[in-house]
Amino acid sequence: MLLAELPGPRALFAETFGPDGDAALVSAPGRVNLIGEHIDYHGLPVLPIAISRSIRVAFRARADRRIRAVSAGYGVRDFAWTADLAPTAAGDWENYLRAAACAVGRKWGTGRGLDAAIVSDLPPAAGLSSSSALIVAFTLSLLRANAIAPTLVELMEVLPEGEQFVGTRGGGMDHAAALASRTGCASLIEFDPLAVLPVPIPRGWEFLVAHSLTVAEKSGGVREQYNACRAAGTTALARLGFPSYRLAIQGRTLPQLEELATQELNDAERAAFMHVTTEALRVRAAVTAMEQHDAETFASLLRASQASLRNRLHVSSAALDRLVEAAMDSGALGARLTGAGFGGCAVVFCRKPDLPAVRRGLIQRYYAELPQFDALKHLIHAEPSPGALQVD
Repeated sequence: MLLAELPGPRALFAETFGPDGDAALVSAPGRVNLIGEHIDYHGLPVLPIAISRSIRVAFRARADRRIRAVSAGYGVRDFAWTADLAPTAAGDWENYLRAAACAVGRKWGTGRGLDAAIVSDLPPAAGLSSSSALIVAFTLSLLRANAIAPTLVELMEVLPEGEQFVGTRGGGMDHAAALASRTGCASLIEFDPLAVLPVPIPRGWEFLVAHSLTVAEKSGGVREQYNACRAAGTTALARLGFPSYRLAIQGRTLPQLEELATQELNDAERAAFMHVTTEALRVRAAVTAMEQHDAETFASLLRASQASLRNRLHVSSAALDRLVEAAMDSGALGARLTGAGFGGCAVVFCRKPDLPAVRRGLIQRYYAELPQFDALKHLIHAEPSPGALQVD
C-alpha cells in the first residue's frame, strides 16, 4: 500500500469502531540519529533529530480495561489490560501495545482501556525508530485516556524498560527524541541525569534519509546480534574495572583509551570498547562543529562513525556500505548508517544547493536497479521536527 493511500487515523477509527465522536489524536515522530550510535544504552550522549514522519493514534477511552487497536495493513488486536501482561507471539506488533500498557501499569497502575486506530508513514524496520514511536504514541494515548499528564522525566523512567518487553535491550535515545525534540534543532540527549539540549542546525545544512531496502527487524533474527553489541561493551567495561563509560572516558585522550583497550579484553570486547569511547568523543565534537557551522568537520565525524560501526561493531551491511558510497559519490559531505544497523537506513548530509544532485545521484547509483524503490517511502528529506510533548 502506498503512503498516499493510507487512511487517516480518525477515518480508520470510524471504519473499525464506528463514528469517532470525541476521539482524541496523539502523534509521535520517528527520529534520525545524526551521530552517537550504539552508545545510548551505555548512558552516553547522542545527537538525533525528530523527523516529520510519525505514528499517529486516534483513540477513545473505554469504560472497561480492554485494549482494542487496529493498524492499517496489520489488522486488529484485542486484549485485556492486566497487571501481569506477558508477551504474545514473537514478532507480533501487539507486543508493542502490550509494552506500552506494561510501562504505564508499572508506574501508574492499570486503568481504563481504549479503542485505537494507528496509522504510520514511517517505514518499519528501517532504523528510524518506528517501534519506539509506536510505544511512545500508544503510551501517551493510554495516559491521556486516564487523564494522566506525565512529565518527560516520568516517561523516561518507564519507556526504555518498556521496550525491553519485546526483547530489545536498547537505550533511551529513541523515546527522548520522539518526546522532546524541537523544530529546527538536533537534540543533545544526556543520561544520568536526563537532559535534552536543543542544538540549532545551521542554515544550509540538509539531511536525507536513504533506505537501503533491506530491513533491520529487531524483534526478529538480528535481535541476538544487537544485544550482543551491548553485552560486549558492558563486559569490556566491567573487565577494565569502571562503573560507567563516562568515568572511563573522563580525562583520557584517545591514545590512553587505546592503551586501556589492550588490557584483558577479547577481540569483540576490545572492538566494542573502542567504538563506544570514540563514538562518544565524536558526539561532543559534532556538537561543537554544529555550533561553529563547521560542515567539513561535522561530515568527517559522520564518515568516521560509519567506519567504526562497520569495522568494529560489524553492524553495517553490504547494502548499507553501497548506499553510503553512492551518497558520497553523489556529492554528499558525509553519510553513515543510522539506527541499529544490519539494514535499514543511512543518514546523508549535504549543503542545501547540493541536495537535488545528491538525491538524483542516489537514485541513479543505488536505486535504479531496485524495482521496489518508492521515493516517497525510501528517500526522505529529514526536516528537524518537534517531539510529541512539543505539539498538542
